[in-house]
Amino acid sequence: MKNYKRILVAIDIYSEYDRVLQRALSSAAKPSDCSLVFVTLPPVYFQPYITGVGGDFVVDIERQSRTRLGEIAKQHKIPEENVYVPTGRTADEIQSLADDIGADLIVIGTHGRSGLKLLLGATANELLHGVKQDVLAVRIDGAS
Repeated sequence: MKNYKRILVAIDIYSEYDRVLQRALSSAAKPSDCSLVFVTLPPVYFQPYITGVGGDFVVDIERQSRTRLGEIAKQHKIPEENVYVPTGRTADEIQSLADDIGADLIVIGTHGRSGLKLLLGATANELLHGVKQDVLAVRIDGAS
């Protein structure tokens, strides 16, 4: 596989991501060619469930996500400035960030269920149809 110059790696820090990250790193000439992104959901998704919860729940999630993603980046020698935690609709945020940073490859995990949309997962499926970059979909469920 050719070495890409700017790789955006979309990972779910609450799920299995190691295989996705390893594939991205193996496609890069050096770790600094990779950027990590984890998209947090906007507050509207949480509002019905957080009534009466103290503190700013959404800010806490974003802070924890940024901390965890930073730890993952440091472990793999990815520069801190290549870590992104936008808030919004996942596919839209990944697509926008890929354009903003000039990514030439997006690496994302997929799920091994039946049917094309389920096989790829909703986010991976949307990315395949909406981005101008190459997309590497790495199967994470049931992988050996």
